Amino acid sequence: MQLISMFAGSIEVNLGIGPDIIDITQQLERLLEKSNVSSGSLCATMVGSTGSITTIEFEPGVVEDLKRAVNRLAPPGIEYEHEKAWHDGNGHSHVQAALLGPSIALPVRNRRLKLGTWQQVVAINHDNRSRKRTIEVTVTGTVD
Repeated sequence: MQLISMFAGSIEVNLGIGPDIIDITQQLERLLEKSNVSSGSLCATMVGSTGSITTIEFEPGVVEDLKRAVNRLAPPGIEYEHEKAWHDGNGHSHVQAALLGPSIALPVRNRRLKLGTWQQVVAINHDNRSRKRTIEVTVTGTVD
């Protein structure tokens, strides 16, 4: 009978004015290594309402394409109801982050994240100012 183990950890990242995108795959893999989980899943959640997590091929062209797409979906500089209440210029940031989502669940197999050859996990700041972000990570699964 295999027992299920759970491991919790976090990483902190510094992100520039949004959309700013960084690769966090290696940091997640280091936490996975600490967990000793061999098969299961890793869940990562960005804390805050103007950040998101997704996967892309982390290369300059795709990074720029994603930035442009996010700004087309919820462009800065147009009227948002959030602005009427808070006057902080980041209504678009909240909408962009909500569209991409704050969390991701990834399979763990053979003590590694099961990602495609050209697939990396990225953290995105959508806010109109630089942010230090915390990403909470939970790894659940079997331990050999």
